[in-house]
Order: sequence, then structure tokens, then C-alpha cells
Amino acid sequence: MAHLLHTSFLPSSSSAAVLRRPQTHIFRVSRGRVRVDAKIREIFMPALSSTMTEGKIVSWIKTEGDKLAKGESVVVVESDKADMDVETFYDGYLAKIMVDEGGVAPVGSAIALLAESEDEIAEAQAKAVTAASSGSSSSTETASTTATVATSVDPPRTEEKVKVGLTAAAVHPASEGGKRIVASPYAKKLAKELKVELGTVVGTGPMGRIVAKDVEAALSAAAALSAATALSAATATAATPAAAVPPPAAGVELGSVVPFTTMQGAVSKNMLESLSVPTFQVGYTITTNALDALYKKSKGVTMTALLAKATALALVKHPVVNSSCRDGNSFTYNSSINIAVAVAIDGGLITPVLQDADKADIYSLSRKWKELVDKARAKQLQPHEYNTGTFTLSNLGMFGVDRFDAILPPGTGAIMAVGASQPTVVASKDGRIGMKNQMQVNVTADHRVIYGADLAQFLQTLAKIIEDPKDFTF
Repeated sequence: MAHLLHTSFLPSSSSAAVLRRPQTHIFRVSRGRVRVDAKIREIFMPALSSTMTEGKIVSWIKTEGDKLAKGESVVVVESDKADMDVETFYDGYLAKIMVDEGGVAPVGSAIALLAESEDEIAEAQAKAVTAASSGSSSSTETASTTATVATSVDPPRTEEKVKVGLTAAAVHPASEGGKRIVASPYAKKLAKELKVELGTVVGTGPMGRIVAKDVEAALSAAAALSAATALSAATATAATPAAAVPPPAAGVELGSVVPFTTMQGAVSKNMLESLSVPTFQVGYTITTNALDALYKKSKGVTMTALLAKATALALVKHPVVNSSCRDGNSFTYNSSINIAVAVAIDGGLITPVLQDADKADIYSLSRKWKELVDKARAKQLQPHEYNTGTFTLSNLGMFGVDRFDAILPPGTGAIMAVGASQPTVVASKDGRIGMKNQMQVNVTADHRVIYGADLAQFLQTLAKIIEDPKDFTF
């Protein structure tokens, strides 16, 4: 058994031996690892994606002293793309949380200690204190810098947790016996953004858990109460013109400096990496009357699915546009056509992927797209659902934008920016004037692999498919 798990179980004879000889054990679901020290295991920050260098603790599902069963979720970790539950392979007790909610830790660093039995909890906590003291004495300057940052950032978060905890202990059914408020990660994030006190929210989820709709309902109730109060005040006193001036956007403090979220940091890193790639742009005007008609008559089909399908069919005929160059010395003709589509979500940008879009029908693509968007906005996408794209679409047409250029994502060959379809006066081949719906598309490509003629031919093929979508499969 020890051989199968790539570790050796150590006897629990002395804590000194435990601290000197850490071994490794597997920690499941989030690609993390757990280090085994006799009966005390260190829970490490898992690597949730290939680009993740650090993770943020969204919430601890369990609290210190809780008994854990194999397969139970312990903590929710935010990577650069999504939130994921981390489960344990072992029975035991959560002895010590070393990184609080909201804290950030490098991949591979310890975030908690797991004890095999209640007898080892005190030993684990002592070990955590010893490790913290050792780290503090060995790197005084680093610790001082960290303490300065923590002092400036953490107190408001700590104060908020204390306030929520006290309120929940008194009135909330989802407080698990007064220990903590039980809420989904998205509900916690939404409450923080909307400045809703979780202790005042009544959860409607399983076992009284607070979900996003509960936070929104609480906000609506508070707004209604505020409106009623304002109306009563207005009735008692004459209204002034200044009262009609709308307040600043909720949650925005003008003049404040806001640090990047984990996702914003990842986007920033990727955009800087993109600047090292030599790119060029080619634009094209496409008539969309036939595509618009297909969209209107196809119930349940999204425009995103139609564009993804048309793009995938064009890429089948122009595989070089679906290729990618990663090392600067060679490029790969990708075996699959996976269309990534940029989606704006709260606090960042992500590109869910419609895999094998050339082989799926438009109804399947539409269902899959709706599922991916829901998961993206809940930050529940799995790595393969956002990092396997071979060609990217970015559509701002729904905002009335007629044209724009998109930045090439790292590791791909091209990205297409799609503008709005608008009625346009055009001349026909016989010289007559008429009205047609037209949209502008601009493709940004990696010039190391893809050349102007390649994009021109690809766009000609794409235009033919969109203007006569008979090749779409159903």
C-alpha cells in the first residue's frame, strides 16, 4: 500500500522525527499534494491550471477541529480562472488553518494541517506555531514586508469576518452551531461586492446554505426599505432638485487604488506575453441576412453557436489558421478545432471552449455554450473547458460596436473580433442600390505562422459559409 501511494508511513514515536522527515501523499480533486508527517499531514495549495502560480482561499468549508471523512470538500480555492473545491483522500481532523479566507499562497505551500486523530490536533497546532516562528526568524526582512502589507490590507477583511460570525451566531440558521456562516463561494463574493451583510441573509439552499439568489433578494428588500423610507421623508419635507441626482455606482470609491484580483493578474500576465508575438490584422465585411434568418427560425440556437460553427467549418479548409506556435522554432497543426469565445465576467475575462465545433450540430453547440457560460459566471469551469482553445472569437456586436481589434491570446494562432450586424446601403453587381445586413470582422494573427494571403482566403471562405449557411449540420 505504501508503495502504491509513493510514500512510507512513519511511526508516531516522536514529533521531532516527524518534523525532520516529511514524506509525500496524494491530495485529490484539485491536483494538489499532501505531505505526510507520521499522523500529521500538510495540506498544500494545489495547482489548478498549468498557468497557476498562486491561489486564493475563497472559503474554508470546514473549520478547525472538524472531523473529515475521505472525499469531503475541505476548502474552495480560487485560481487564475475558476473556483474549485478541494477534497481529501483521508479521514482525520482539520487541526490548523494556516491561510485564512481571502489569503493568497504560492502553489505547493502549506495552507493547513490535517491530524489523524484528536490526540494529534494539539501537536499539529504546536508544529504550525514552530514553523511560523522559524520562518519569521530566518527571513526577518521578508516577514516585515509581509506584515506591512497584511496590516494595510487584512484588517478590514478580518473585521468583516468577525462581524458576520457574531451576527450569524445569534440569528442565522446556516451558521453550523455558531461556528461560521454557510454560503456558496459565489454568494460570498456577491455579498462582498454588493456590501450585503451575510448575517442578515436567510439561506434557502440545502441545510440553510446561502446562495446567490438569497443575497440578491436581501439587496432588493433593503432597496425597497430604503425607497419606502425616502418616500416618507419626501412626503414630510419638500423635495429639492439635488435629491434627483443619482448616487455614484455602488461599490466604487472614486480615487481609490484597487489591487488586481487573481483573474485580473492572470489576464495582465497573458496580455504582456502577447506583446512578444508579431501580429497583424485583416478585416472583412460579411453580409448576414441569411445567418440572421437562420437564427430567427432556429429555436434555442444562440448566435454564438452559429458564429462558432461557421468559423469551425472555415477552419477545416484552412488548417494553418487553426495552428499554433509556442516555441518560436516550430508550429503545430492542431488536430481538433476548439473555438474559444471570450466572455466578460465580474472581475475579469475568460474564454470557455466549444470543443470539436466543426463536428457538433448548432443545437448541441448552443446547449453546451449556455452550460459553459453559466459555469464561467459561477467560476466553476474546469481547466479543459477554458485552456484548450485553438482559435478565439471575441464578439462585441451586442453592444453596438461595429469594429475593433482583439489581442491574440498566448499559445494560439488567431483571434477574430466580431462587430455588430447593421443595415447598410450597398450596390449590387448589376448596379442597383439596396439594403443588406452587414458585419465587420477583424482577425489578428501570429505572423510567424500565418500570412496575409492565408487570412484573406480564410475570410473569403467564412463569408461564403455565413452568406449561404447550407452546410450547417442539424
